Amino acid sequence: MIVRDEARSLERCLKSAKPFVDKMIVLDTGSKDETVRIAESCGAIVSTFRWIDDFSAARNAALDLSDAEWNLILDGDEWIEEGGGLLLDFPGTDAFIGTIPIASHFDLNGRVEVSVSWIPRLLPKGVRYKGHVHEQPDSMLPRRPLNVKVGHDGYRQERIVQKQGRNRDLLLKAIAESPEDAYFYYQLGKDYEVYEDFSRAVEYYRQALAFSSLADTFRHDLVVRTIFSLKKSDCHEDAIQFAEAEMANWPDSPDFFFSLGDLLLDWAVLNPAKAYQDLLPMVESCWRKCLEIGERPMLAGSVRGRGSYLAAQNLAVLYDGVGNQPEAEKFREMALYLRSTC
Repeated sequence: MIVRDEARSLERCLKSAKPFVDKMIVLDTGSKDETVRIAESCGAIVSTFRWIDDFSAARNAALDLSDAEWNLILDGDEWIEEGGGLLLDFPGTDAFIGTIPIASHFDLNGRVEVSVSWIPRLLPKGVRYKGHVHEQPDSMLPRRPLNVKVGHDGYRQERIVQKQGRNRDLLLKAIAESPEDAYFYYQLGKDYEVYEDFSRAVEYYRQALAFSSLADTFRHDLVVRTIFSLKKSDCHEDAIQFAEAEMANWPDSPDFFFSLGDLLLDWAVLNPAKAYQDLLPMVESCWRKCLEIGERPMLAGSVRGRGSYLAAQNLAVLYDGVGNQPEAEKFREMALYLRSTC
């Protein structure tokens, strides 16, 4: 781990990992709170590192302190939720990069939702990081998904306020050094979107789209976020045209159709003359399509519930709005059931 001022959540993280690892290494990059004391009290080996605006340098310094054959990487605002036992029986000699699902909790419309991203976090001995920010393993080893579920609450509203602007300068520096790297534009767009500067988010998402391809794992999340940010920027027609151009690429994405339904409903509110006959049937079709597809947690940035209870909940509200109470009640009951089983 690399940490700074993580007293709020560090104990939770370390206690969740301790049963499944041989040792815990915490590299502190300049904490002014109780982070170091907490890490030591939990049994971690603690060292310090002078911060030089380079996440890879810090990650690699932490890895240099390990002599293990495998290294699990966690952040201070994360914790192992399920599947840690898989690490105890870790297989054989074949080297690979293990990707694990990070379930990020975030606030939306008064609810706490969960978005899942598969991130490389289990590294064999010798693998190091590259990149000043949003660093990635510098390795051509194959990547293998591992069902070690990790929670993350760093995107909750009270946390993002504290982090505002932290990574922006580093991302701009990375773009200056690699002006055709789609991933950095995507991350900078996310940074603006999180703080509700949707017009700037769209600006960088367009750049990311121009330099990315369908082979990029983040492309799915990029497309869905672009639709949302265009809508929030009041660029509905651009968003609809963009979604039409991308639709063939995402036939099995509940997130795509959920966001498209949300966009079309917003457009219907602004165009009531076309709403009932033209737009609301398309909204209904999108959210029914989500239920038909079901959950797809392997898609980057997938939001839990968009293939189940969130889509059913939206359909219930839609049918309420058009006065179809039997269908509204049916989907309310479905949403409650699906939420209980998701």
